[in-house]
Amino acid sequence: MEHRIRVLLADDHVLVRQGIRQFLDEEADIEVIAEAGDGEEALLLIAEHQPDVAVLDIRMPKTTGVEVTRRVKEHMPRVRVLILTAYDDDPYVFALLQAGADGYVLKTASSDELVRAVRSVHGGSSALSPEIAHKVIRQMATHKPGGAADQVETLTERELDVLRLAALGRTNREIGAELKISHRTVQGHLASIYGKLDANSRTEAVTEALRRGWIVID
Repeated sequence: MEHRIRVLLADDHVLVRQGIRQFLDEEADIEVIAEAGDGEEALLLIAEHQPDVAVLDIRMPKTTGVEVTRRVKEHMPRVRVLILTAYDDDPYVFALLQAGADGYVLKTASSDELVRAVRSVHGGSSALSPEIAHKVIRQMATHKPGGAADQVETLTERELDVLRLAALGRTNREIGAELKISHRTVQGHLASIYGKLDANSRTEAVTEALRRGWIVID
């Protein structure tokens, strides 16, 4: 059997965790290995189990999802962090993206959307709900490049094509198939994109491109 995506759930509502666990466990390639009811417990269990993906709420007792994300990315960067929350307030969105969250999905999403998001962040892609992507566009695109520190090299049309598909959660192979190029060529384009945008992940690159108005997610 192929490797199953090992997931940790952290939410202070037991019924919410049970519901999420039920449909995630129905997927042959996903396994929920632990649950946490607060931020401190989440950090302890993440350190203990080293899950592939930690699915976190924002507002949890003891330690918030923002702080959990920051500490996970600082000390356990291999663990991918997917935020699943009812909150789409600007401060939460930007604080979590800055803390290094790999994806941000609202609880209004369907079960299929959440499953895709788990697979996307596990595969190294970003996962942003359309509402969150639009919020990033509206709020961040107003900060137009101005100073020398904000000047970056413009992406090529092919790089923009790759980044648009990456923003939709496509894997390298899926991007390559759609653009009729090899997945290694996709990797090369992503490396160039990261260098130009001074980004360390797809989420950072997508967020910066959205901020600059270079790509739009429908």
